[in-house]
Amino acid sequence: MSELKETLKAQIIEQLNLEDLTVADIADDAPLFGEGLGLDSIDALEFIVLLEQNYGIKIADPSEGKEIFQSVDSLAAYIEKNQ
Repeated sequence: MSELKETLKAQIIEQLNLEDLTVADIADDAPLFGEGLGLDSIDALEFIVLLEQNYGIKIADPSEGKEIFQSVDSLAAYIEKNQ
């Protein structure tokens, strides 16, 4: 799972154009939205695209998004569970 988290961090940086960040700057348990990376609802849509394109995962229930996209840890756990 550690490799998946590192890959996810790199994908987040690339997908969301966060060039001022490195993989090491993103803690596994840091919030992605709000006080964490400060992402917003547009970024959430980018996450959905990232999951579909890179992992073949579609989120059926949009209300799950808040829990899934809470941190890199929660995102990696969701991918592992649904692949």
